[in-house]
Amino acid sequence: MEIPAMLTMQPPKPTEAELMILQALWRLGPSTVRTVTEDLARFRRTGYTTVLKLLQIMTEKGLVERDTAQRAHVYRSKYPQEDTQRQLLDDLLRRAFGGATSRLMRQALSGAELSPEEVTEIRSLIDRYAPQA
Repeated sequence: MEIPAMLTMQPPKPTEAELMILQALWRLGPSTVRTVTEDLARFRRTGYTTVLKLLQIMTEKGLVERDTAQRAHVYRSKYPQEDTQRQLLDDLLRRAFGGATSRLMRQALSGAELSPEEVTEIRSLIDRYAPQA
C-alpha cells in the first residue's frame, strides 16, 4: 500500500516548468514574478502571466510560499534545493534503475568527462557513505 505524499512529508514533485521556476528562486532567493520572469528570459522566452499562473499553481501545490505583505507579492521556494533534487533522484533511481544505485552511478559516469578534482570528490563521497567493515 502506498503512503500518500502528504504523510511522508516530501515536497510535491515539480513539473519541468515548475522546476525551472524553482531553480530561478534558488538562484535569486525570494523574488517577485517580474524578477523570476526576467531571470528565466536568459534561457527561454517566458511571459509574465505564464510565470504568475505557474507560481499560483505552485503555491497551491505547496512548492512555494507567497509573501503578500507588499504590493508586489514575493515568492520563495518552500523546500531547499537539495531536498527537491534528492526526491527527483530517488524517483529516477526507483523507476529507471530498479533501486540499484550502482547501475545509476555507472550510467551517470559513462561518457562523463571528469576532472581529477571531480574524481577525487566522488571517491571521497563513496568512502564517506560506504559501510564500515
